[in-house]
Amino acid sequence: MRTVTVGTKRIGKGHPCFVVAEIGINHNGSLEIAKELIDVAVEACCDAVKFQKRDIEVVYKPDELAQPRKVDPSFIKHAIERSKVNGRRHQVLPTESLARLMVDINDTTNGDLKYALEFGLTEFNIIEMYCRERGIMWFASAWDGLSAHFMNGFDVPCHKVASACLTHADLLRRIRSNRKPVILSTGGSTLEQVQKAVEILGTKDLVILHCVANYPCVDEEVNLAVINILRETFPGVPIGYSGHEQGLLPSLLAVSMGASVVERHITLDRTMPGSDQKASLEPDQLKELVRTIRDIEAGRVIESLMSPKDIEVIRGSWVKRVLPSEVTVMQKLRRVQDF
Repeated sequence: MRTVTVGTKRIGKGHPCFVVAEIGINHNGSLEIAKELIDVAVEACCDAVKFQKRDIEVVYKPDELAQPRKVDPSFIKHAIERSKVNGRRHQVLPTESLARLMVDINDTTNGDLKYALEFGLTEFNIIEMYCRERGIMWFASAWDGLSAHFMNGFDVPCHKVASACLTHADLLRRIRSNRKPVILSTGGSTLEQVQKAVEILGTKDLVILHCVANYPCVDEEVNLAVINILRETFPGVPIGYSGHEQGLLPSLLAVSMGASVVERHITLDRTMPGSDQKASLEPDQLKELVRTIRDIEAGRVIESLMSPKDIEVIRGSWVKRVLPSEVTVMQKLRRVQDF
């Protein structure tokens, strides 16, 4: 198996599992929460943190943004606070949205939510500086071509392709043209779709993650045997696991099966508002995850952590397929399907 170098770390057989703490949008639009989550990842000894980046007007249609939607008031308040970062004003919410929300903070739309959660140049400059101070790598999954170009303007060591974007051919080409390592998640996709994505990306400096696009994902759907299918289908490419389960066992079993990367969403508290919070690890869980991964690498046997029956359930079948629970998720999140 070839190795992929991401920043100061090497990913592949014979190297420690590369642990990614996905912050995603669990910052709820707050730079302070984002910094706290970076601190959580550092204290747990993760290798990197990951965010998400979208150009709202590219990813979403105007009628989607205009749809009424209940939005937690804290998201709007965080967005307004961000417009005054470092004493300078910059636009976070569209002018129309801000005027409406200043009259009634509960008169919200889907667009208000999307803009409130979206970090831009000012925020990511602060995040980059903070990650540098804390000594941890950071990167993001870009959901459109403009965002891929935007992310390449930062000192990120790699680029991430979200499961929902696996079938977006132009985006894959744009990301690969940045000439940095690529980490590809494969949730909600058939093996044939993954193969077509890899044809576009190539196998050089590529890491592929098994993933189930369900939030949260139950153990019966994890199907970790797909790690072996991906390893056989793409020989030489490091294979990892991006998990959305609420516990730790599937991620730990993935490591015992040779996963080169483990990526998990993190949160300060699963009861916080937000669509991804429930499928995320809280600080103590994240610490336990990383600590136990290192124990497994040092020789601890997985059977000491779970029963044979649990192992059988989590490993699942040797079939890479789109689960019924993933179909609805992909219908919502997958914006472009070229294959």
